[in-house]
Parts: sequence; C-alpha cells; structure tokens
Amino acid sequence: MIDKSALLHEVSKYFEKGTIYGNILIHRRLISELEREAAEGFVTGELALEELKKLKEVADKVLVNFEFVGSEKEAGNVDEVMRDYCLKEGCTIVTSDEIQKKIAELQGINVIYLQPVIEELELEKFFTDDTMSVHLKEGDKPKAKRGRPGYWQMVEISDEILTSNDIKRIAFEVISSTKLIKDSFIEIERKGSTIVQLGNYRVIITRPPLSDGWEITATRPVTRKKLEDYNLDERLIDRLRERAEGIVIAGAPGMGKTTFAQALAEFYMSMNKIVKTIESPRDMHLPPAITQYSKNYAEIGELHDILLLSRPDYTVYDEMRNDEDFKLYVDLRLAGIGAIGVVHATSPIDAIHRFINRVDIGTIPNILDTVIFLHSGEVKKVYSLDMTVKVPTGLKEADLARPVIEVKDFLNDTVEYEIYVFGEQTMIVPVKGIKKMNPIESKLNRLIEQVIPDAKVKYENGEYLVVLSREDISVFNRKLVNKIKRLEKKHGVKIRIKFEDNSEKDLHE
Repeated sequence: MIDKSALLHEVSKYFEKGTIYGNILIHRRLISELEREAAEGFVTGELALEELKKLKEVADKVLVNFEFVGSEKEAGNVDEVMRDYCLKEGCTIVTSDEIQKKIAELQGINVIYLQPVIEELELEKFFTDDTMSVHLKEGDKPKAKRGRPGYWQMVEISDEILTSNDIKRIAFEVISSTKLIKDSFIEIERKGSTIVQLGNYRVIITRPPLSDGWEITATRPVTRKKLEDYNLDERLIDRLRERAEGIVIAGAPGMGKTTFAQALAEFYMSMNKIVKTIESPRDMHLPPAITQYSKNYAEIGELHDILLLSRPDYTVYDEMRNDEDFKLYVDLRLAGIGAIGVVHATSPIDAIHRFINRVDIGTIPNILDTVIFLHSGEVKKVYSLDMTVKVPTGLKEADLARPVIEVKDFLNDTVEYEIYVFGEQTMIVPVKGIKKMNPIESKLNRLIEQVIPDAKVKYENGEYLVVLSREDISVFNRKLVNKIKRLEKKHGVKIRIKFEDNSEKDLHE
C-alpha cells in the first residue's frame, strides 16, 4: 500500500526500475484526501495526484495489479486508516515518512522504507556562484538575478520556454528532497502556494488559481558576512556593543538586510550573549548556539511565552510585517530584552513610521533607539532617537512646548526629523530647510507680529533688524519702542528698524 509521502518521493521510479515489485494498493481514503487538497489549491496534493497517474502507467507497463481498496468514508487520520487496513489484510506499507515507518513497525506491519538518496537537483543546475535568485515561470524562459545586492542584472538562463510540466517536475523534486537534504522542510503550505527551505535555498512555489501559471522562485544568499566586513564607523560599533538594544534594520527588498542581521546575531553571540531568532521562513544560517524559531510553526502566543520566560539577551526578528510581529517586538523591548527587527522600507524614516500608529509616541525612544538603513549591501544611514521637551522647530509660541522625539543622524549628531503630537495628529517633520530662530529672535518676532503682522525679523552682522514698510510706521508706537528697548537692555543686543526701501530709523531718537 502506497502512502502520500511515497508518492511525493516518486515511488513510480522504484517500480519502473524493479527495486520494488508487487501488486499496488491505493486506499480510497487517500484518494479522497488528495482530491480535497488539490481542489483547495495545495501544491503537494496536486503533485501527489500527478505521481499517482504515473504510478498507474508504470503498473500497466511492468504488468502488476493496480487496485483501489477500502472506503473513502472511513474516519480518522489517513495514515492511521491505511495502517488499520494493512493490519487486517496483511499488506505492506510503502513510505518515505520515518514516523509512519516507526509506528507501522511497532504494530507489526511490514514496511518498505524509501531511503533518501541525495542527487544533484535540477533546480541547482540553474545556479552559478554569483546567482542570487532563479525565476521559473510557465510559458516563459528561465531567468536569474546574478550579481550582489544592489548590483545585479537579470539574465536568461536558456532559450527554452518552460511548460507547466517542467515546473511541476522541479517542484516535485524540491518537495521530495526535503527529506534528503539537511535543514530542509516545508515551511508553509497554503492554498495555491508552498514555501520550502531546502538547505541554503528558499523556494516559493505557486500555482493557479493563485498565480496565472505554475511558478518557482528560488533564492540563495550570495555572501555571508561578519560585522567587521561592513567597515562600520567605530562609534557605531561602540553603540551596538554598549547601548543599542532596540534596533531596526531597514531597506528595500534584496538590499542585504537579512545578511546584516545574521552578522549582528553572530556579533552578539561572540560577546557571550544569548541570541535567538524568529524567522518566517527560517533562512538564516547561524551557529548551533543560536536557536532559530519558526513563526509559521508556532501557535498564537507561543513564541511570546517562550521568549519572555527564557529571557534571551537579544532576539532577532526577521521580516516584521503585521501588527502581531510589531506587538511581540514591543513586548520584548518593554520587558528589557534586546530586539533586532528587520523591516522593508524605502527610506530610514519609513521604518519609524511603522511604529507610529502601533504604540504611544512617548514610548518609542524606549522601544526603538537605533535605525540602520541598508542599500546595496552597505550601511548608508544610522538614526538615533531621543526624547526632549521643546517648542518644535518652526513653531514660535512658548506655550507650544511639548514632548518631541528627535531623530538624529547618529554619525554627525544633527537632527533630521522631529516627531510630536499636534492636536490629535502625530507629525513627522523634516527639520532640514526649516529656519531656526534663536531665543532672542523668537521673542522679538512675537513682540513685533502682535502689532505689525507683516513685519519681518532677521539677524545680520551681529544685529537684529525689524524690516517693515513705511505705511506700518504709523503703528510703531512709543509703547512698542519701549518694549524693544527693554529687550535690548536685558539681553545686551542691538536692534535696528529698517524700511523695505533700505532706509533706517533710530529707536533712540
């Protein structure tokens, strides 16, 4: 009797070569299960049905009986139903599933175990040393991205147009090889798509109706770097070593974020820190000392409990996408655990945007202290975040002072953005280009604009100038002059009145 794992292991080849010989039994419950999976869009279900068709053709060719047995309405797990049948009828189970093999042997059932045999995969033939990813699409020529992050080109691998059968054959080989190659598994299987981690390769398989044809995208890390390979400024190294605990690594897809996160994880491990990762799917290649958790295999809240109870020094969260991901990152930080999050962003400030609507603005500097932006595999910008109370740049009234998050370029210590609440809206304001007034200029400006709104105040050559039109001189009364004189005396500065035609008026006349 053939089970699903054997079908996904291309069992037809064993019968064709004569390695296995005998009547072939297929339980109707298995047929029902595969039919349901294929109808719901599961790739493995359709591939298993394709193999079943091949197996029937091989059975006719080698002159063995091909028979459907049992009832499709039998209750229970399909593997359990098949074992019960074999116990009663004395048949042999053919499987490549080690768990199925062990349970069947414990029950006294004869088993033929399809031992994994490692061969060169057809998919691997598309890769060269500098290939980042391979793109195989039904009805198109096979293509590949070759180069390195930020510096790559798309090339055609062959002039041959791929058919759906070509893609299915490669997909079948990939899925069946998860039992052959170390660190390989089906990470996610949904209706219409399957994501497989196959050693160093991450393979995404899609099929209609999700996609308009069968497609395989396979990616592989081209380089593996250590932190010292990035030639980082020593001040940044010191910050990562001594202070940074809420780190976000941002950048566009394919710019080397995960490679940098991997290097950072090994950096903290070398400092004798306990480091764990959350990945979806797991595609980092890290030493055994770093535990890698799969978000896809965890139940809701499971990773939250594990990490908060085991208290690692740092947790690397690869590919943060939804509210649940950000909530876990925030909870880890508020619990005092160092967190390194990886997010897609076209600019470094976009990474901070992701947190704005998810947490209270006042807690952001406690959660997020360092943003590292990567482009073309290199660190292009580093932001630090600090909280202060001040009048936001560009505003004038003293009573507008409020908590402001200053987003600074870490290496030159200049403020590039300010984040604050104005009314009920959270503002993210670029500071560059906004004219900053010193306190005296600000006071003088407020004093003048209450009486002459059109007047301008500026600082030139060590003096403050009040520039106004001659029509406004009528409202420039003694009371205002006395206030300006007191301001001069209090701060020891010189203030002059200048008309728009460049003539001047002496305050002291």
